[in-house]
Amino acid sequence: MGQTKRLKDVEICFPIVYGTISFWLGKKASEYNSHKWTVYVRGATNEDLGVIVKRAIFQLHPSFNNPTRVVESPPFELSESGWGEFEIAITLFFHSDVCDKQLDLYHQLKLYPEEDNGPQSTKKPVVVETYDEIVFSDPSEAFFLRVQNHPAAIVPRIHAGLNLPAPGPQEFIPEKKRGDTKDHPLGQWFMNFSEADELLKLAAARQQVQAHIGKLRRQLSMIDGPPQSSKAPFGQ
Repeated sequence: MGQTKRLKDVEICFPIVYGTISFWLGKKASEYNSHKWTVYVRGATNEDLGVIVKRAIFQLHPSFNNPTRVVESPPFELSESGWGEFEIAITLFFHSDVCDKQLDLYHQLKLYPEEDNGPQSTKKPVVVETYDEIVFSDPSEAFFLRVQNHPAAIVPRIHAGLNLPAPGPQEFIPEKKRGDTKDHPLGQWFMNFSEADELLKLAAARQQVQAHIGKLRRQLSMIDGPPQSSKAPFGQ
């Protein structure tokens, strides 16, 4: 039942970051293989996104072998090497109790720093990241129960009068391998979005506003009562 029953006027928010980190190969660089790079989607504070994301598909430039790359488990990333910059399409698919729609993201791979003065460095990569928030409105009870204590989720407080069932068995077991990016080999280059507290507070405030709007709508519908039968103006 919890798979289908929805919690009205509730939003669950997951802050995410997606981007690329590219390293110049230096003396090993050739005309058609000058950089090694990694594209990824991670939690904004490096928490495991496997709790919501079932798989990620990265669409590379057609010149790559097998340009459609499917990643079935976290961390959702892939590494390649090449010489050119291009747009990477990233498609996220969610677990069945989360959302039946996919999310399409687009990221421009950058290999060269903005500053053209001076030579490239093999030690300092080019990092381009985008902060975003995935918002799930009217979530299923099962989804809410599964993530209400998850550190990556911003979950509103539920009214005490709402009786939710106890969490059932989980559809998947992310413990098989660690899916967070807290100790990622490239972690030292990640931008620090844990300082984006204001953004997270705004997301939480938006949830409260959404719930309040829903409550007011219900109150108004009760005040208005059933629709009146149509009559001529002024009783004529």
